[in-house]
Amino acid sequence: MPAPMEAAAREGQVGSTVAVVMVPFAAQSHLAQLLHLSLFLCSRPGFAVHYASTTTHVRQATSRLHPAWSSFAKDISFHELPIPPFRSPHPDPSGTKFPAHLQPLFDAFEHLRAPVGELLRSLSASSRRVVVIHDPLASFAADEAAAFPNAESYVFHCVPALFQISIARPSAALELSRDHGLTLPSLDGIMTEEFMAFAQRQWTPSRIAHAAGMLLNTCRALEGEFLDKIAREPDYCGKKLFAIGPLSPLPFVAGAVAERLVSSHECLNWLDKQPPASVVYVSFGTTTAMSSEEVKELAQGLLLSQQRFLWVLRDADRADIFAAEGNDDGQKMEMAAEWEEKVGERGMVVRGWAPQLDILTHQATGAFLSHCGWNSCAESLCLGVPMVAWPMHSDQPTNAALVVDYHGVAVAVRAGSEAVRSEAIAAAIRRVMVGEESEGVRRRARELGEAVRAAVAGGGASRAELDAFVALITR
Repeated sequence: MPAPMEAAAREGQVGSTVAVVMVPFAAQSHLAQLLHLSLFLCSRPGFAVHYASTTTHVRQATSRLHPAWSSFAKDISFHELPIPPFRSPHPDPSGTKFPAHLQPLFDAFEHLRAPVGELLRSLSASSRRVVVIHDPLASFAADEAAAFPNAESYVFHCVPALFQISIARPSAALELSRDHGLTLPSLDGIMTEEFMAFAQRQWTPSRIAHAAGMLLNTCRALEGEFLDKIAREPDYCGKKLFAIGPLSPLPFVAGAVAERLVSSHECLNWLDKQPPASVVYVSFGTTTAMSSEEVKELAQGLLLSQQRFLWVLRDADRADIFAAEGNDDGQKMEMAAEWEEKVGERGMVVRGWAPQLDILTHQATGAFLSHCGWNSCAESLCLGVPMVAWPMHSDQPTNAALVVDYHGVAVAVRAGSEAVRSEAIAAAIRRVMVGEESEGVRRRARELGEAVRAAVAGGGASRAELDAFVALITR
């Protein structure tokens, strides 16, 4: 990645600069993906990159950015925009798996429209062109961009193409299931009714019409035929589609994927002491709150598997992760002394934020037991790490079908919606880590990882589409 531009150079380009404005949705995976795209674009000449969200979520996105990339982020203009106060309750592990505790934030988030409009008005007056790249759940930005003659908007999808087809065109998804042996899950219960109403208010036909094109955080190596299917859908015919992923900054900023990134987290020191490909990394992302019963079954399953493990055990994010009341990352849940004694040095539990890319790139990591959020899937697949799939909500069950059924680089912990027991967890882990089946899963994961890394490298398909997008918006 080229060296970052200096701020002084930017000031000399006012009037000729293309202002690129990122408007992410206020959830960690959405925030991170558009920040990663910002990191790439701010290295290109002629751009002024702006990242606009609430005060809380700008702070969240930047505070969780890997230290290795902080120097690149200084060339991004961050805009902390006001919205009404919102409640930030703790997650409820006994309720729906979908993070319903974030609904007060979602309701307040819609009030970001007016501040975004004011920002675009200011940039429109001082820039040759304003390019708005927005999450589908922040599509009010498309309406605001349409008001200015030198502005255009692009929608950025941070979920895979297969999920977009499943939720927008169920009949097309059924056709894909028949053609490819996919066991696509039911969409019932993957989101709350309140969130679906919010999403429908955002992603309307008029806002789809405003979009000059679509950016997708996937690549042809992962979803080629699904991308072709989307391109033929009536809503998207005639739109410019760019498959530019996976958008982890690793390929663009860090260079060779085999190199350790700069991090001092204690878990990396523990990994250094483990044999190659011997550790199961366990993490359920930022929106999953596990019940005490699930934690108990997972703890016992890890023990029964007889494999080394690194387990990140933390609650789901609150709406404001910096809220003073009860501010903590880890669950208030202690493991039984008997369990800890049996595990001994074979396992490590991290209560708090962990450097996921550092862990996945570490030579000791042999598999990833995951909720199958798309960020986690994309990072694991890019790095050739096989997965154990335990999806919870939203796009995760569909993502699990993609990695288990379609690519064969993962093993599912459960089928359907039955409760997960420790024996099933242990069996799934062992299928990936040891035995004849594991050889095939690991080989396919390595091969897919090579294909994905080739796509994002110079001369690859994803890099070519990203370069084509840059050429389009700087025309």
